[in-house]
Amino acid sequence: MDKWECQVCGYVYDPAEGDSDGGIAPGTSFEDLPDDWVCPVCGVGKDEFTKL
Repeated sequence: MDKWECQVCGYVYDPAEGDSDGGIAPGTSFEDLPDDWVCPVCGVGKDEFTKL
């Protein structure tokens, strides 16, 4: 699975790790994140992320 980087703050979403603070289980691909998921660091939406 691909990693995705926030273009605002540089946070990298790693599907292998998920987002435990946001309730996202490890193994969840970026495409499967809810539409209202936001960057856990700066709060921007998925549209501000690019694939690494």
